[in-house]
Amino acid sequence: MYSYMIGKVREVEGNAIILEVNGIGYLINTPNPYAFDLNQEYQVYVYQQIREDEHSLYGFKTKEEKELFLQLIGVKGLGPKMALPILATGSISGIMDAIERENILYLKKFPKIGEKLARQIVLDLKGKISIELSSDAPTSGYEELLEVLEGLGYKEKEVRGILPKVDASLSIEEQVKEALKFLLR
Repeated sequence: MYSYMIGKVREVEGNAIILEVNGIGYLINTPNPYAFDLNQEYQVYVYQQIREDEHSLYGFKTKEEKELFLQLIGVKGLGPKMALPILATGSISGIMDAIERENILYLKKFPKIGEKLARQIVLDLKGKISIELSSDAPTSGYEELLEVLEGLGYKEKEVRGILPKVDASLSIEEQVKEALKFLLR
């Protein structure tokens, strides 16, 4: 089992990168391959999945991303190919907060995550996620609200315009209700 690889990114594809390590190019599936710059050296935290018909590598820029990914794939019915889009479209702190607050609406915004799977994620992970976020991890108070409203189809520009009017001390559900009032005016 690999922990991480250090190498240069030689190609960026739709959902993966090719990381060259000592002359060998590894195809690594990643949540956001475009976060990696071509021909730059990176330390990529990896998870190797070995199945009867497939050997796959999944890579992450931070240790926290990898830890959350490992916890997500431990959920019944949630595999690596479903966990990657969650990490690609959500922030680590936003995902963890949604699980702790049992925010099913937030979890359902991710691709292929329905009501049943969102509830399973909460059931399996609530109170069990203990990931220490590094100081460079995003923790904006309105980040989760912005993501939920974008998931509902609102444009980032119009949402950012009303964010200062929303009370950040409210629960995320109340923040969404308050934000929708401003957006529908």
